[in-house]
Amino acid sequence: MESKDPLSENNNMSGRELEASVLEKAAAILKNCKENWNEQGLEAKLNDALGFNNLIWSILKSEVSKGTTPLPVETRQNLLKLADFIEKRTEDIRKNPSADKVDILININLNIASGLKGAV
Repeated sequence: MESKDPLSENNNMSGRELEASVLEKAAAILKNCKENWNEQGLEAKLNDALGFNNLIWSILKSEVSKGTTPLPVETRQNLLKLADFIEKRTEDIRKNPSADKVDILININLNIASGLKGAV
């Protein structure tokens, strides 16, 4: 099954749908790394996957930090805490790689994507 690239320019998604799709894409890339943990070349793939995921969360953190989103204060604070957690977990995975450590990043992305889809 081929999925639509959420970053393509011919996209008619709403902002929340796009955010959800990008988070799902990052989760899928991380999941692929986990499922192919013992394959040759994993280190580069994992580094790319972690970098992509970190970029998404850095952008999200930047947008939420501006305080211009219509989200409630508590939700913004929780997203900022999640972004900080993801940054720390990413650094931990880079220093001490373990397939099990990747699960939490995948689960957070999929849960936030699900919430975004529910709010569309």
